[in-house]
Amino acid sequence: MGETAPTPPPPRRISVHQLLGGGSVADVLLWRRWGASLTLLVVSSTSWYLFERAGYNLLTFVANVLFLLVLILFLWAKSASLLNRPLPPIPDLEITEETVDKVSRVVQVYVNHILAVGCEIAIGRNLKVFLQVAFVSWIVSYVGSLCSFLTFAYVGILLCLSIPVLYDKYQHQIDEKLVVPQRILEAQLRKIDDTLLKKLPLPSHKEKKVQ
Repeated sequence: MGETAPTPPPPRRISVHQLLGGGSVADVLLWRRWGASLTLLVVSSTSWYLFERAGYNLLTFVANVLFLLVLILFLWAKSASLLNRPLPPIPDLEITEETVDKVSRVVQVYVNHILAVGCEIAIGRNLKVFLQVAFVSWIVSYVGSLCSFLTFAYVGILLCLSIPVLYDKYQHQIDEKLVVPQRILEAQLRKIDDTLLKKLPLPSHKEKKVQ
C-alpha cells in the first residue's frame, strides 16, 4: 500500500492585535475591553441619532450640557456649605506635559506616514501606492456625496468595531476567499507597471559638477 501524502501545515495565523498597534486602541477594536468598546458604540450611536436624525445642533447641545453641569456643581457646592456636606469631588482640570507628549508622538507617527506615502508617489513613482491612494480617495469622495460627514464617521466607527474582530475570528476562511481576487489584482498591477510605468523616463539623480 502506498504511503499517504502528509497533510500540509495550516497557514500561519496573523496577529490582528499586533497589526492594529498592540495597544489600548487594538484592545477596544477587538472588543477585549468590553466596557470601552461598548461605551464607544453607545456614545457614537447616540450622537449620530441626536445630530443626524433628531436634528439637534452640536453647538446648542454642548452649551446646554455645559450649562447643566455648571448649574449642578453650583447648587451642589451651595448646598454643601449650608448643610456641612463635602464639596463635589472635582479633579484637577489640567493637561499634563506627559499627555501632551503622548498625543504629539501619536500625531507625529501618522503625519510622517502620510508624508512618506506622498514621497513614495511623487519621488519613488510607486504605481501600486498611487493606485491605492487614488482608489481610497475616490471611494471616500463617492461615499461623501451620498451621506453627511457625521453619518460617514459613524459608519466608519461601526466598521472599525466589527471588521477587525470578525477577521480575527474567521481569518483563515476570509483569506481563502480573498486569495483569487488578490492574485488577479496583483497580475493587473504588474501588467500596468510593465506597459506604462517602466516606459516613463527615470529622473537623473546625478549631480552636475560645478566647474
